[in-house]
Amino acid sequence: QVQLVESGGGLAQPGGSLRLSCAVSGFTVTTHAIGWFRQAPGKEREGVSCTVRGAGTTYYADSVKCRFTISRDGDKNMVYLQMINLQPEDTGVYYCAADADRFTNPRYVCTSNFYGMDYWGKGVQVTVSS
Repeated sequence: QVQLVESGGGLAQPGGSLRLSCAVSGFTVTTHAIGWFRQAPGKEREGVSCTVRGAGTTYYADSVKCRFTISRDGDKNMVYLQMINLQPEDTGVYYCAADADRFTNPRYVCTSNFYGMDYWGKGVQVTVSS
């Protein structure tokens, strides 16, 4: 049974940091395209950062470049999103998602395929406020 379980969300002050974790079961994280998506109140879900299978390249939305870093640990079967210099506009529910297709373009995964992702976690709330 495939499961993706996010953790690490919470309240952060502007300029602060959080690290989101996604515990994966049912497949190996290095064999799937992986992405972090978020949905802010009143807005559509958007792709934040994605990476493709193997030692693939990564994509970051312009709004998070140089502040967020996606990574995965094949030994622990975990996916992470390190977030620094958080801003109020980063507030939202963050979702971990995965797709078994052999994508080679992480930008496509984040911007065009997110409705087609095979598996989703339930999400974790991130609130950035002073």
